[in-house]
Amino acid sequence: MSDRIIIQATINGEALEFLADERDSLLDALRERIGLMGVKEGCNNGNCGACAVIMDGRLVNSCCVMAAEVQGAQITTVEGLALDGLSPLQQAFLEEAALQCGICTPGFLVASTALLEQNPSPTEHEIRFWLAGNLCRCTGYDKIVRAVQSAATKMKG
Repeated sequence: MSDRIIIQATINGEALEFLADERDSLLDALRERIGLMGVKEGCNNGNCGACAVIMDGRLVNSCCVMAAEVQGAQITTVEGLALDGLSPLQQAFLEEAALQCGICTPGFLVASTALLEQNPSPTEHEIRFWLAGNLCRCTGYDKIVRAVQSAATKMKG
């Protein structure tokens, strides 16, 4: 049996303190300890991007980060994107029908948010390159790319 550790982090703008098993991944802690079910488990080995979060301004797969590593960190999950209604990116995903089953959608939204924070005017090539770590088995990628382009345009003007 492993030990529990106390972790303090800011998650979606809220300072939280929670107990985690020393072997918990950030994905496990977010879902099982905090109850943020928008973060999805896809592959659990860093290959699909369904569990993507923004940690201290960097896009990471939460299944590949140990919960203990987030002590003092600032984390944004998909739930943190819509604190005051849908974000322009979320609205664009709806308008462009860039989602189907929903397993990959949170990861795509978080990854696209991280992209637009770093590059508010990405080209189609830059969007596709940035999202290469996110896998979708339902929509194909064209609608997702169009949604990111649409959101970028709306956010600029």
